[in-house]
Amino acid sequence: MKFLIAGLGSIGRRHLRNLQALGEKDIILFRTHSSTLPDDEIAAFPVETDLQTALAHQPDAVIIANPTALHLDIAIPAAEAGCHLFIEKPVSDSLERIGDLKAALKQGGGKVLVGFQFRFHPTLRKVAEWLRTDQIGKPLTFHAEWGEYLPGFHPWEDYRKSYAARSDLGGGVVRTLSHPIDYLRMLLGEVAALWAFTGKTSDLELDVEDTAEIGFKFALGTVGTLHLDFYRRPTQHKLEIVGSKGLIEWSNTTNAARLYRAEAEAWESSLAPDKFERNDMFLSEMSHFIQVVRGEVEPACTLEDGLRVQELVQAIYDSADRYAIAR
Repeated sequence: MKFLIAGLGSIGRRHLRNLQALGEKDIILFRTHSSTLPDDEIAAFPVETDLQTALAHQPDAVIIANPTALHLDIAIPAAEAGCHLFIEKPVSDSLERIGDLKAALKQGGGKVLVGFQFRFHPTLRKVAEWLRTDQIGKPLTFHAEWGEYLPGFHPWEDYRKSYAARSDLGGGVVRTLSHPIDYLRMLLGEVAALWAFTGKTSDLELDVEDTAEIGFKFALGTVGTLHLDFYRRPTQHKLEIVGSKGLIEWSNTTNAARLYRAEAEAWESSLAPDKFERNDMFLSEMSHFIQVVRGEVEPACTLEDGLRVQELVQAIYDSADRYAIAR
């Protein structure tokens, strides 16, 4: 198969390395030379700087890893050309042109996998299994939290120039750390209502929000909150779900999940495999995408899943605007 990678920043290069690790060698790069990383590891691959010229190579699949606000500039022409798409999360920075993307996919016939890699985390999948098999009864409440220091994301570059810090590139903590919005849907179902407060509360130099407090009510009745921020040190990324018969805890820091059964007053732990690393999620995700391109499986995170997160992100911003007090 032939792959085209659009965007050669940190995540684009991770996908390039993982494709190679999975045995894929026919890879073309489309880039604008905006990356702050050295070119050594990509020097051996053919590079195009014009999208139509890149698509003329007739890739089977396109991996879209450029800044969020520019995703659809690649996705729509690639879909029209009949390519399967891997779109890094979130799908875009707004709901504009989504109709154009759907029309292009209908025309070209390609499938879409949206890059929410936590769907491939082994112990988060264990949490899903515990919920599916009624281990804690009805989920009643939850709290999720992800705080991480933005200047530490990519220490080799000025964080102020990164997409996460810039509104023109689709940054902000809600979009950049939107993974919990997706995996909460995976675990608890559809969101029925939400409220949100967002804003810039730290001294970081950015023109986007660095804090979000979000309340969700799910269709099955579960209620709870999600906290996101760009300034917490050390990093914290965790989840707790309280049910009628026990509770579940999950930590991305330890890669462990714990189940408490109230009736037995006993804990059960689930640990990630030995030598599990963060990249293992991305490897599993890319392996899955290769199967999607081959027609062997359906996408684990569909375009509709990605668009539902997009709608919730927009609702979060709308809610924060609605509750803002004019001065």
